[in-house]
Amino acid sequence: MCGIHISISTQHFKSPSDDLRHLLCSRGPDHSAESHVELTTKNGSSFWISAMSTVLALRGDRVTPQPFKDPSSGSVFCWNGEAWSIGSKSITGNDGQRLFDLLMEASSTEKSVTESAVAICKILHTVSGPFAFVFVDKIHGQIYFGRDRLGRRSLLYKNDSGSSCLHFSSVADPRSGLWQEVEADAIYQLPFEGGERSKFSNSTDDLLSISFASICRHVWEDHTTEGAVLTLGKFNKAHPSQGQYLDRRSESVQHLRRHLCESLNLRILNVPLPPGSVEGGQVRVAVLFSGGLDCTVLSRMAHDILPLDQQIDLINVAFENPRVMKAAKDSARAKNGGNESPFESCPDRETGRKAFQELQSVCPGRCWRFVAVNVPYTETVAHRSNVINLIHPHNTEMDLSIAYALYFAARGTGVASTNFNTTPTAYHTPARILLSGLGADELFGGYTRHATAWARQGFMGLLDELKLDIERLGKRNLGRDDRVISHWGREARFPYLDEALVKWAVESPIWEKCGFQSNVLVEQEIPNLDPGKKVLRLLAYELGMHSVAQEKKRAIQFGARTAKMELGNTKGTALIS
Repeated sequence: MCGIHISISTQHFKSPSDDLRHLLCSRGPDHSAESHVELTTKNGSSFWISAMSTVLALRGDRVTPQPFKDPSSGSVFCWNGEAWSIGSKSITGNDGQRLFDLLMEASSTEKSVTESAVAICKILHTVSGPFAFVFVDKIHGQIYFGRDRLGRRSLLYKNDSGSSCLHFSSVADPRSGLWQEVEADAIYQLPFEGGERSKFSNSTDDLLSISFASICRHVWEDHTTEGAVLTLGKFNKAHPSQGQYLDRRSESVQHLRRHLCESLNLRILNVPLPPGSVEGGQVRVAVLFSGGLDCTVLSRMAHDILPLDQQIDLINVAFENPRVMKAAKDSARAKNGGNESPFESCPDRETGRKAFQELQSVCPGRCWRFVAVNVPYTETVAHRSNVINLIHPHNTEMDLSIAYALYFAARGTGVASTNFNTTPTAYHTPARILLSGLGADELFGGYTRHATAWARQGFMGLLDELKLDIERLGKRNLGRDDRVISHWGREARFPYLDEALVKWAVESPIWEKCGFQSNVLVEQEIPNLDPGKKVLRLLAYELGMHSVAQEKKRAIQFGARTAKMELGNTKGTALIS
């Protein structure tokens, strides 16, 4: 993973500010470098291009410097991502270097602008994995930029008309003006001057009001490119007939297990030992762990994949919330002498410890480490401005409350205990890979609104709501979350958002994912599980996680108690004051 920044100026080279450079280096602590390119178009216009990359080395056996620059042509490539495969070929070694080599072949002098654009987009369309990138093709005078089709990595842009400069960056320096998210719907092509344009792209005028020609937009869902990864597939809107329902014998339970296993294999195997790991310490992967269904299934399946000598950290965050504390003091229990910890009483702390115990029971040979991250209100306030800067341009109270939980969890500092050492000790996780359960609710109908849609309109309403969630996956707030988590030099990985798993889930009929039915046969061996995400609940039960299989859905801001910290009636949609 990396922090990337590119500025294109019509006046002079423009490096990132000291504040922005610091933020970029926080994302990539292993290496940083800057490269400069001057480009003159056929009509005599000059552009000064400054590219900076910082690197968090997680692929290959050594740190691979960025930005990538071709010495003969001057083309530059900034890459922030994980390409698990390109086309049908898995990547061995550094994925950024391999991709740059392919892009240079695609942009050779033997090709026209259109031929090169088609070849470049064909390569990028077949990349499987999360990424954001900027590629300056100096040979043809083009810039290509974009995010993966699910928007799992951050890329922002800012048009500084005052200094005639266009900026792209993984993270913003909000004090330098308003930044905007690059949409995760396409590969964008920006010519330095007007001319030949790809016939396979749509023109989008005035997206960036700077002295460039119109932008070409190569949409991700391209059904004409051979080998293209059609992430979203074709949504299955079939209604179940009589006798079609989900139980533990359904094939979809095993299909989900296989897809999730393959996704986890890519994301947790061959992870290098973090720098500074103490002798005997074998922690490479941690889980953002609320004790809920999604993250605990990932933890349980990671146990089956990782060698037993690798410990797994379970990071559980809880906040001191003044509003909740006041309500507790006013309650009858508090008046009768209750003195409960503000952290241990958090819903996610309670479910987290419960799931931790179940993991120890089901997988006794593994060293599980429960990392209790306790955040006093004073510390939340102290970091508020930093979190607000990281989530920019997002700016609502809900954005902030969710970001608080991710920010402090990703910091990974707390009090830890293991199944082999129950004495709580101060601890800072060395793990650079953080697994997140995000995506399961959208794929398998886990939100309250899915149950509401079913209750009001039956399968038609439920299917419409699920389809809308799938279509909005690329517009979710993963860019925001990437900026917050990566600030601590760690990378979030989302096994449920693996392209193959998403495609399978989207194309599966509703009765193979959810348990919403008018008449449900209750299996005697299994308790009556909630219908939302029932396929995942059945998998949890099969894996021995019987208690976790019955856990209710809870939003992170309520489970960790970051929502509505202040007294009053502030709504989540309200702008940050």
